[in-house]
Amino acid sequence: MEPETVWGERWRAMATPIARQYMTTAARSNSLVCLAADKSRMSDLLTLVRSVGPFLAALKTHVDVVEDWTDEGWKEVRAAADDVDLLLFEDRKFADIGGITQKQMHGMYGIASWADLVTAHLISGPDIVDGCMAAWADVGRSGGVLLLAQMSSRGNLLAGAYSDAVVAHGREHDGVMGFIGNGSRPEELRDLRGRVGEGRMIWTPGVNLAVGDGLMGQRYGHPRDAVLAGSDAIIVGSGIHKAEDPVAAAKAYADASWHALLERSGV
Repeated sequence: MEPETVWGERWRAMATPIARQYMTTAARSNSLVCLAADKSRMSDLLTLVRSVGPFLAALKTHVDVVEDWTDEGWKEVRAAADDVDLLLFEDRKFADIGGITQKQMHGMYGIASWADLVTAHLISGPDIVDGCMAAWADVGRSGGVLLLAQMSSRGNLLAGAYSDAVVAHGREHDGVMGFIGNGSRPEELRDLRGRVGEGRMIWTPGVNLAVGDGLMGQRYGHPRDAVLAGSDAIIVGSGIHKAEDPVAAAKAYADASWHALLERSGV
């Protein structure tokens, strides 16, 4: 199915090329799943990507938790993602001033050289997005920033006036592909979608086919509910990589998210 058909108004309103790249990838794979592949060994990460990759649209990493990280080994991860047509999303949650963020995007891990997307808090101001974009420009690449407007963990402080300010600033910056929303609370997600409008993405952690409370303060809502409330990508971790059959689990999340998008779009 053509991406402009299934995404409808979101496709027409989307301002950033990286967003359209994601939407095209999602349409090819029939999946809105971004795998949170928080593995501590590169071999485990590679095995996971190669097995479940066809049912994903993006791969979310925390490069600094990989205990045996090497530059050459990470190039294999990038290549494995490319083989199955995935965007690579480093969930770094940058939070410093723009100049420091630009340096951090290079740094030991060379994030600017391989990541298509990164996350950032806006607590230091909108210059943080400029820092990310400048780092990509330094290496002749382009990418997009997802700003944290909500979180799904209990007791988080991303709400009220702060969340409003994040959305207001983010909507005005070409480097902002979209926002991180709360997939465990559809009512909060609908409110965020109303504030964001059609021209930016919302990606949501906090989704699981088994809804309820998880470990370490995490909460989960159902993927279908999140997509119908306005999510454009569901971020799934343990629901896939800790499943008895990760491939079957990835397919189940892909099917649930894709059918919800078709329902949302009236296709």
